[in-house]
Amino acid sequence: QVQLVESGGGLVQSGESLTLTCEVRGNIYAINFWGWYHQPPGEEREMVASMRGGGGPKYAEAVKGRFTISRDRARKTSTLQMNNLKPEDTGVYYCHIEAPTGWGEPSNDYWGPGTQVTVSP
Repeated sequence: QVQLVESGGGLVQSGESLTLTCEVRGNIYAINFWGWYHQPPGEEREMVASMRGGGGPKYAEAVKGRFTISRDRARKTSTLQMNNLKPEDTGVYYCHIEAPTGWGEPSNDYWGPGTQVTVSP
C-alpha cells in the first residue's frame, strides 16, 4: 500500500519561512510527477508547484520567487521551501504524485492527507 505523508506545517508570522516535506511510503516503481497544492479556507484546491519527469519546476504566479520545489529520487521525498510567507498562503497543503507500480503499468494518483499552514499578519 502506498502512502504519502506530509510534514512541516505550522503557524508562522508574515515574512517567515517553512519547509514542507512529502515522504512516499510503500512500493513504488517510479514517480513521474510531484505536485504541491494549496487549499485556502473555503476555497478550491490549486496547484502551487510541480515537477514532471526530467523537466524543470513549474510554479503558480502567486508563489513564483518565494516557493521552491525539490525532490530526492532515492529517498522518495519532495520538499516545498516556502519563503516570505503571506497571510494568503494560509491553508492546507497537499502532496500529490503520479506513479506506476511496475514497468509498463499505468500511473496511479496518490494524495497525502495534507498539512496545515497558518500565516499571521
